[in-house]
Amino acid sequence: MNKLNAMGIGPKVGGIVLPWLALAVFFSVKFKSSFAYLENDSRILFFVGIAFLSIGALLYLFTLPALLKGLKETKLVTTGTFYLCCNPLYSSLILFIIPGVSFMMNSWLVLTTSIIGFTLLKIFIRSEYMEMEKFFGSEFRKYRAETPEFLPFPIRKWFKAI
Repeated sequence: MNKLNAMGIGPKVGGIVLPWLALAVFFSVKFKSSFAYLENDSRILFFVGIAFLSIGALLYLFTLPALLKGLKETKLVTTGTFYLCCNPLYSSLILFIIPGVSFMMNSWLVLTTSIIGFTLLKIFIRSEYMEMEKFFGSEFRKYRAETPEFLPFPIRKWFKAI
């Protein structure tokens, strides 16, 4: 094993989450009133969705090049968005992008995709961590101990810096 698995748990999670998301969007459009947060479309909810989507897109776009560079060089990335949490790509999708779409569509059913995605992340992420530990050993263990797994708010690091 010379290189890290570039796809990680993405195909496992995506293979379940993407079809669910497609169904949730379909049913949310077809039966709009059944799955709406609010009876009437809200401009505020739409703009909150845009804000969430924008934050998620930025987080994703800043993460992807660093991740690809780390994979190419087989180097543990701990800076940039990886300073914020161990899984910024998954966070961007589950915490920001999917909820953003949910708010924009005024559909709580779409938001269930985030719950499913987070649950699958927690189930499958161990295999990714085991692979990372094989490659990076104590450096990865230290990084994981200091860095939040999912929520991009490294409070321990911020307090340590004070």
